[in-house]
Amino acid sequence: MDLPPSDTARLVLLRHGETTWSAAGKHTGRTDLPLTAAGEREARGARHRLRDLDPAVVYTSPLLRARRTAELAGFADAVVDPDLAEWDYGPVEGRTSAEISEVIGREFDIFREGVGVLPAGPAGSAPDGGTPGGEELAEVRARADRFVARARPTLDDGGTVLVVAHGHLLRVLATAWLDVDPAFGARLELGTAAICALGTSHGLESIEAWNLVAG
Repeated sequence: MDLPPSDTARLVLLRHGETTWSAAGKHTGRTDLPLTAAGEREARGARHRLRDLDPAVVYTSPLLRARRTAELAGFADAVVDPDLAEWDYGPVEGRTSAEISEVIGREFDIFREGVGVLPAGPAGSAPDGGTPGGEELAEVRARADRFVARARPTLDDGGTVLVVAHGHLLRVLATAWLDVDPAFGARLELGTAAICALGTSHGLESIEAWNLVAG
C-alpha cells in the first residue's frame, strides 16, 4: 500500500526489508545481517511506494540491513544516526519468542519483560555493538526521545523527515512521538519494509498511517 499524500510535515518511518533472521522470527538486534533477495525486492518496492515523498532529511540506522534498504529505496545519502540502531537484545539475540517462552516456562513478551529473562552471556559474547546484558526498554525509549528531539526543528520548519530503521526501534519511536508508555509498542505490529506516518492532528501528535505493506 502506498503512503497517502499529505500537505503537512510528518515523520515517515520505513522498516528495513527481510533478512534470514526476520523471516525466521529471530530477535535481530546488533547482529549485522544483509537483506535477503526478497528483502532487496521489498526495499526497491518501497522506492515506488514513496515516490511522492520529498523529505527534507533522511536518517538511517547504522546497521547494514537498514542502510541497504535506504539505498535501494532511493535515499543513498541518508544520514546515519546511532540512536536508530535496533534494540540491543543481549541474551535473547538470535532467539525466537517461542524458544524464549519454552526456556522461561511462560509466554514471552519483550515489551513487558525485557531481555533480562535470560542470563547475560560472558564478556565478548555479544554481537559487534551489542552488550551481553542488552538494553532495557527505557534505554531504547531514551534513544527514541533523543531522535525525536533532533527531528523536531525540521518538522517545525515544515519539512518531512524519513527514518529507515528496525521493527522494535520504530515501534518505540512511535510511542516517543505520542508521548505514551513505551510498552504500548507491543500493540504496534510492523512488517518488513512497512511504511508508517506520524503527524499532528488537532494539536496532538498522532498516527496518520501504520504498517502499510506492499499489496
